[in-house]
Amino acid sequence: MNGSKAGASLDSLMSSFNARITQLQELVIARNMYPSSSIADLSAVDAAVSAMELQVKVIKDRLREETRAIPKTKKLIDASLRQQKKLQNMSLHVPSQMVDRVTMSHLETSRCLFPEFSGQDSGSFEALKLDEEPAAVPKEKKGRGSPPTWYITGSELDSLSSYMRGRLTLEKVNAAINDMVSYAETNSQLIVAPKKKLAENLLEKALEIRDIATMEGIKGKHFFLEADIKGPSLKLDNSGKAILTVLRHLGRINETRIGHNRVIILQKPH
Repeated sequence: MNGSKAGASLDSLMSSFNARITQLQELVIARNMYPSSSIADLSAVDAAVSAMELQVKVIKDRLREETRAIPKTKKLIDASLRQQKKLQNMSLHVPSQMVDRVTMSHLETSRCLFPEFSGQDSGSFEALKLDEEPAAVPKEKKGRGSPPTWYITGSELDSLSSYMRGRLTLEKVNAAINDMVSYAETNSQLIVAPKKKLAENLLEKALEIRDIATMEGIKGKHFFLEADIKGPSLKLDNSGKAILTVLRHLGRINETRIGHNRVIILQKPH
């Protein structure tokens, strides 16, 4: 039995030697198949492959640098978005008059920093001032100024009950306040405008507004009527009624009724 196993192992060894010899013979034949003239082509291929390997290495290094820069870029984007949100919240609380003053201040600063342009732009700058002066608020009676623009803050909105606040946002409520100021400004202009300059379709409204402006508790204050509420942000829908309720609760407005009119009075900041 042991002799049989030894014979099988010897046969296997001889078979392996024969296979190896056959493989070597095939390699020798393959080597002799290519003439010496093909060596130059193989060298060119090798050089091209090496150049491609270098390019791939450069690309990998560049990708590695870009990958390392991605977290920094994300941090910059997040910081920019946070700053943008802060600026948007700040802009909601800046009165429109202050924005106009800041704009004029920037124009004056530009003239100081770039005097070479001030000469050629002075004519247009003066023209701008002349154009703006007639567009200013018309002369009003003594004691009547611009309507108060008293925005609410985020903390004030958060202090309200969820039932009262509903789905209102700070931006939506302050946009409605801008509409209210616009309504009151329009009524102020109707009060002081000469009758001869009023259009026929505004004369009746102007007379009605003037009568309301002389009433006790309204005289000298800025107001608008419920009928004036026509958007764009404040409308007489469920959302608009909720905004009026919130502003009344926060002391931004008072309401009274004069005849058939519901009069809404803007309050000044304390």
